Amino acid sequence: MRHIIIAATLAMTGIVSSAVHAQEAVVVSDNPEALFTSPDPKLNANKQVVYRIILELLEAGQWDKAGQYIADDYIQHNPNAQSGLKPVVYYFTQVLKVKPKPIPAKISMKVANVVAEGDLVVVTYARTEKDPKDPSKTYSTTWFDMWRIKDGKAAEHWDPALLNEAPDLR
Repeated sequence: MRHIIIAATLAMTGIVSSAVHAQEAVVVSDNPEALFTSPDPKLNANKQVVYRIILELLEAGQWDKAGQYIADDYIQHNPNAQSGLKPVVYYFTQVLKVKPKPIPAKISMKVANVVAEGDLVVVTYARTEKDPKDPSKTYSTTWFDMWRIKDGKAAEHWDPALLNEAPDLR
């Protein structure tokens, strides 16, 4: 009898949970700049490198400054760009055709969190996507970028990108 009750409970839970499609939206920081600081001098310096990459390179498209923030032997784990400073600059300027703009006062990307540990800095962003079952609806998910900082520059990068994917995180 006990096994029947457990099985019935599990079955009902499966039915109820499959019918519920609730989700909490990713919450964006109202002060992302504050997330790129730390009382630890090393972590603060690493976070500031990532902040400059986001602000000056990814947002302003000033890839002529990339050598200030990205190492020559940069290792890239995104499948859309090759490793190395020059191939990454090529990807953004020639493949994606990013044009330089003035550097904004603040970042506009929807930053949710910034975590730094050792030589790694992880930034999570809110990402809104169309529901594949109903394109008139959207859902919230998270994107992340993780950089390894060495000698004041990004030496390695990870993100969850798929081939031919460049999400808009603004």
